[in-house]
Amino acid sequence: MGFLEVPFIDRAKIQIIAGDGGNGCMAFRREKFVPHGGPSGGDGGNGGNVYIECSERVNTLLHFQYKRVYRAQRGRHGEGSNCHGKAGEDVTILVPPGTQVFREPEQELIHDFSTVGERVKIAAGGRGGRGNARFATSVNQAPRRADPGMPGEAMELLLNLKLIADVGLVGYPNAGKSTLISRVSSAKPKIADYPFTTLTPHLGVVKLDDFQSFVVADIPGLIEGAHEGHGLGDQFLKHVERTRVLVHLVDVSSAGRDPVAAYEAIMKELGLFNEDLLKRKQVVVASKIDALDDPYRLEKLKNMCAERDLPFFEVSAVTGAGIKKLIGILAEILKPVASS
Repeated sequence: MGFLEVPFIDRAKIQIIAGDGGNGCMAFRREKFVPHGGPSGGDGGNGGNVYIECSERVNTLLHFQYKRVYRAQRGRHGEGSNCHGKAGEDVTILVPPGTQVFREPEQELIHDFSTVGERVKIAAGGRGGRGNARFATSVNQAPRRADPGMPGEAMELLLNLKLIADVGLVGYPNAGKSTLISRVSSAKPKIADYPFTTLTPHLGVVKLDDFQSFVVADIPGLIEGAHEGHGLGDQFLKHVERTRVLVHLVDVSSAGRDPVAAYEAIMKELGLFNEDLLKRKQVVVASKIDALDDPYRLEKLKNMCAERDLPFFEVSAVTGAGIKKLIGILAEILKPVASS
């Protein structure tokens, strides 16, 4: 039995329509043995609201590719004998943590969902109309007026998902990010010896000995001009913005680029996309040391890190060399943030 790979969708446009309020009823009592009748029209029910809730049951926006319109139920109309209409049922839309909700076309941010369980009313249902019983007074004992229900709110929304991870793995295509995340977590990304193997971000949970853990995001490979849409484009750069620590994987094998130039190129792309990323805590990792045949490449990268006071590690995701030490330092870097 094979496994179906679910596509990663991080943008979606949907339409939401809250329920209309039910109409008020105009009616009069007509009962046997009741000599004096009167207005008895009930109110209409309120329309249903539309809520968006942050849930761990979903991890992409894929389900919005199949359903784009979400409509709450309208309220029931009022009836005679002072019977009020039933309120319409609400609709709750589930989104994964990290989802931003924008109102279109203004691009106005309505809410940024970061915590599981957050629930926000996005569109309010229309209010039910008043029945004629509401308008009875001492001078108007038989009012012939009933209000219609109010329409519910309707709007177009843009949903934008940014992964929430503690550590973001960045680097050129084929730098070893997928292999590394497969060694430190249970994530199983596609691994092959050619560029752009990873076409979607992957999340992996690294479990530590003291029952603690942190989340690692494997960001698809970047190239020069990624912030302008080159290569895989800037569609995945946004997933780096929420990470607390950046791990730069630099291929030091003979098949890789000049290691220092590769590091600087990635830093340039991150800065052009969002200058705040340049201030993020970072660790530089020389990858594929098992395939190193020119020690000068490794020394060049190591010296650059020493000059810039950057934490530096050597790892081989294939043999496992240096992996445990890298996990330990990442746990130490994240610990003060987690305890605050």
